[in-house]
Amino acid sequence: MLSVVAPMFNESEGLSAFFARVTVVLEGITPEWEIVCVNDGSTDNTLELLKQQHAREPRVRYLSLSRNFGKEAALTAGLHHARGQAVVPIDADLQDPPELIPEMVALWHQGFKVVLATRRQRVGEDWLKRFTARGFYWLMSHLARFDIPENTGDFRLMDASVLAIIRQMPERTRFMKGLFAWAGFRTAQVMYDRPARAAGAAKQDYSRLWRLAKDGIFSFTTLPLRITTYMGALLSAYSIAYAFYLAIRTLVRGIDVPGYASLMTAVLFIGGVQLLSIGIVGEYIGRIYRETKQRPLFVVEESSESHAQP
Repeated sequence: MLSVVAPMFNESEGLSAFFARVTVVLEGITPEWEIVCVNDGSTDNTLELLKQQHAREPRVRYLSLSRNFGKEAALTAGLHHARGQAVVPIDADLQDPPELIPEMVALWHQGFKVVLATRRQRVGEDWLKRFTARGFYWLMSHLARFDIPENTGDFRLMDASVLAIIRQMPERTRFMKGLFAWAGFRTAQVMYDRPARAAGAAKQDYSRLWRLAKDGIFSFTTLPLRITTYMGALLSAYSIAYAFYLAIRTLVRGIDVPGYASLMTAVLFIGGVQLLSIGIVGEYIGRIYRETKQRPLFVVEESSESHAQP
């Protein structure tokens, strides 16, 4: 069986086009397929349309979460309920062209456990988003101990053995691209040009992207903590050396009145470093706090199978 997992939030405008294209592609590959749709607390009629689609085509399954848990949690819910030997996460906005799936399946049959769909270029995005994305991937490549592919989203094919590893990762702060990359396995790549959204508006604004970037950084490296340690050690060494310098200068030249500007600059600089260090430590403590509560990653309110549970 081939499973397609699609998180959805207010996607009613494009659902008919999504199912029309995806089902045609899947039928051309195998009759044994399923589409696992996760309604992530939509406020429009996405859920009603999913129920109608399931009534017409039982191979289209749906989960409806009790509220909006975010895309990472919704994707996790879909992956936990997928039953295929290969699984393809995909966005419902059709920016991930389902026509690539046959090529991905062909590479899977050649023995690759993971097949990535990588954008040739970030068409349709403003310069700020392209710049920040490039900076994020550059930073992650230097911070993490494994490679997170650039210009590659959640759209990929994963073998069931890879999915089994992903399901064993229980962390509450989830950066799915990092979790996928951490799992490893033999990987191939398919290049494509990403089109514009078929319908609806983008759900990821800059504030959400900023939170996602922080989750990626703080979930996969402790280097920010080590940097604050090194910075503190460097400032301590500098202050000791400067103290010796002042003592020697006083013995040689006598006592003078130091400048107010230099004194305030030093105080403000050290105070800023201390607040930055506390903030970085707080980011890690906050994530520890969330992990220790062990709350469910998601809550399924209803589904196409009445026995489905998170």
